Amino acid sequence: MQTLSKKILKHATGLPEGAPLVAKELLHLGNRAAVDQALSRLAQRGRLLRASRGIYVLPVENRFGNRAPSTAKMVENLAKQRGETIVAHGASSANALGLTTQVPMQAIYLTSGPSRRLKLGAQKVELRHAPGWQLIYPGRAAGDIVRALAWLGPEKASKAIRSLRVKLPPSEISEVTSARARLPTWMAQEISVLVPHE
Repeated sequence: MQTLSKKILKHATGLPEGAPLVAKELLHLGNRAAVDQALSRLAQRGRLLRASRGIYVLPVENRFGNRAPSTAKMVENLAKQRGETIVAHGASSANALGLTTQVPMQAIYLTSGPSRRLKLGAQKVELRHAPGWQLIYPGRAAGDIVRALAWLGPEKASKAIRSLRVKLPPSEISEVTSARARLPTWMAQEISVLVPHE
């Protein structure tokens, strides 16, 4: 007869890297109180990492020992599990698009869910609740443009748009321009320069 802790670890090893473990998804293995206690004990022993209250992840084993799972994978899996949209912060988007050389020191993501902090080993991850317009087109350059412009602000937007115009495929530019009705007025005006003239 396997112990509950062993069953939880066996379940966790079958999940993709960074998949969050929460008690509610483990109730097929035992009752809620027992599952909570087992998760807590596994974290104390270093077999699981406690990302935040009630959320655990399995560390990744390699030849040098254990490491925290990739932040991007953890966030992606959390979004799927919670049914939230979670996207990179505007500073990361601006960096990815070559609009800034600044690299954010802390991992910050925007979410449709509540603001909260996670911890993956030494890495701190911040999830900030954001308005719906900042979460459009997750995983696409069009969405990164919107988030980068929101972070840069009205003063730097027109310079950024001039540089993006030559870098990006027409399909992404057309996607951004088609979203103008959902964006703040200042951004919709700036993006309007990308609309092809008849």
